[in-house]
Amino acid sequence: MSKLVQGYEVVIGFETHAQLSTSSKIFSRASVAFGAEPNTQACALDMALPGTLPVMNKGAVERAIQFGLAVNAHVAQQSIFARKNYFYPDLPKGYQISQFEIPVVQGGEVSFYLGDEKKTVRLVRAHLEEDAGKSLHEDFIGQSGIDLNRAGTPLLEIVTEPDIRSSEEAVAYAKELHKIVTWIGICDGNMQEGSFRCDANVSVRKPGAPLGTRREIKNLNSFKFMQQAIDYEVRWQIEEIEDGRAIQQATVLFDPDTGETRALRTKEDSADYRYFPDPDLPPLSIGRDWVERVKGEMTELPRVMAERFVRDYALPEYDATTLTQSKAMAAYFEAAAKACDQPKLASNWIMGEVSRRLNAGEIGIEQAPVSAAQLAALIGRISDNTISNNAARQVFEVLWTEGADTEGAADAARVDAIIEAKGLKQMNDTGELEKIIDEVLAANPRNVEEFKAGNAKALNGLVGPIMKASKGKANPAQVNELLKKKLA
Repeated sequence: MSKLVQGYEVVIGFETHAQLSTSSKIFSRASVAFGAEPNTQACALDMALPGTLPVMNKGAVERAIQFGLAVNAHVAQQSIFARKNYFYPDLPKGYQISQFEIPVVQGGEVSFYLGDEKKTVRLVRAHLEEDAGKSLHEDFIGQSGIDLNRAGTPLLEIVTEPDIRSSEEAVAYAKELHKIVTWIGICDGNMQEGSFRCDANVSVRKPGAPLGTRREIKNLNSFKFMQQAIDYEVRWQIEEIEDGRAIQQATVLFDPDTGETRALRTKEDSADYRYFPDPDLPPLSIGRDWVERVKGEMTELPRVMAERFVRDYALPEYDATTLTQSKAMAAYFEAAAKACDQPKLASNWIMGEVSRRLNAGEIGIEQAPVSAAQLAALIGRISDNTISNNAARQVFEVLWTEGADTEGAADAARVDAIIEAKGLKQMNDTGELEKIIDEVLAANPRNVEEFKAGNAKALNGLVGPIMKASKGKANPAQVNELLKKKLA
């Protein structure tokens, strides 16, 4: 959707719950493994039995620090845990342990590309909290139950400013955030299992007007549904306003079957939760030495790697950002670029033909049948004028569809064997090429006259017949050079 929809500006803020990749819960030692039988991974603390006390999981804190460093945020030296009070059957304590006034991560930003335009979304905060349990509704037997396996699972809730202006921007932001948390290894990013859950706060307003009343779309578990839900909600809100009805602040759910959102409950404000500091948990203290140690152990961040690609490989910023969408993609590029010493050509092929095939096959770069070394060998044959770009695409087709060579040929040998078998070598015999050019010039005197009269486009009418006569094996650049010499 565009920035203005029927004369309205769309305003979106995001709240994302990233389940942290610890092996145990945030305040207990119970397992967080997915898929266990109901209530088999809930200990006395998770069930809120009397006399139990929470104990902070150090691994969860370290993952929060990693995230803060990854988004250039301030990691608070001291933060406070609070009780967020509300009643729901899957919350046995009657409150959720979260952070309110002083979160562990403050500020930061997430930058990404939408097309070739760079966007930046500011973060308000990221705070640690525990997940609730899950209500199970067995319609076929008419009963409901509570599964507390998920209760106490460590979450990092990441909150943005209302900086997003379209559903496309929202999806691009969510994908970038997903990339960051999975890249640094603090979350597995599995949206189907609920490890990465997004809530979109959506409102509309006339340009320049105060912010409109927002409605929160909860638990968006796919990028496709995210865009559909936001688009529908925007249209619904505009229609309501145009019909003279006021928007009521609410929490809504998206139904993929109908493509519509529906109100779940009136949206609460922070005062409704009666936050107060949790008396069972002391303030969380994070020394600078701890932050520096975590920083030193972190993997190279995607934005840092992208900057290095620009600096070391002279890539455009857009290429570098695209190639660092995943660790595997970045590693594939770097291996190919080093092997062929043609980083821009490697980038073009990976962002073009390789990505097109990956998307068509719905596979990741890890499953690509053409290795980085084979792609580098292919690029090498383009660079040394052994084959044309068109011929290279034919070789790539064979590499992709036939996979690895059953005889175990080396990468360059495999590429050369395909070139030889298909007769794709460019014509390097200048004498033979000049003979073809002379014949074409003799057969096309009108084009010759037009070119000499100043019509540069007439040259194209000569190149085509030459390429045809050479069965596509002539080097186009060499053809143009020889033609211009002969017609000078």
